[in-house]
Amino acid sequence: MTDSIALDTVDLHILRLLQNDARTTYRDLAAEVGVAPSTCLDRVARMRRTGVILGHQLRLDPAKVGRGLEALLSVQVRPHRRELIGPFVERIRTLPESRALFHLAGPDDYLVHVAVADTADLQRLVLDEFTSRREVARVETRLIFQQWECGPLLPPAATAAGPGTGQAAEPG
Repeated sequence: MTDSIALDTVDLHILRLLQNDARTTYRDLAAEVGVAPSTCLDRVARMRRTGVILGHQLRLDPAKVGRGLEALLSVQVRPHRRELIGPFVERIRTLPESRALFHLAGPDDYLVHVAVADTADLQRLVLDEFTSRREVARVETRLIFQQWECGPLLPPAATAAGPGTGQAAEPG
């Protein structure tokens, strides 16, 4: 587990704003948080350098690119040994249908978020890419009807903060 980085209220405000719109200019960001643009740039650069900010991602609408059916696949791998799970993880990560892969504790070893064209494509994926693998003992499929983004992600001490200020909310 990595150590947390100390973030002040200005850093937290910057992170909130960037998570809502990563294309915000440094000038607009600086004006919103009340610091000079050079200070804002330095703070963002420090958060990148220390690994707080990991990068930028382009998000696509799966339905608009022909993958309108999304599902979560719960996968059990047996035996659950390092020499088997390494190649399994690498194979699943290369599948164009894979959106996210999680290694879990509990009865299932992995949770895989996939996006496919339709139910026939989902069946093909499960049969050809999952259950055909010798180490896969079980796959359980759950269709995703709707999905919501959550956030922004902030450190635990900041969760009681008021919106956009980074200040602790007053007790009621």
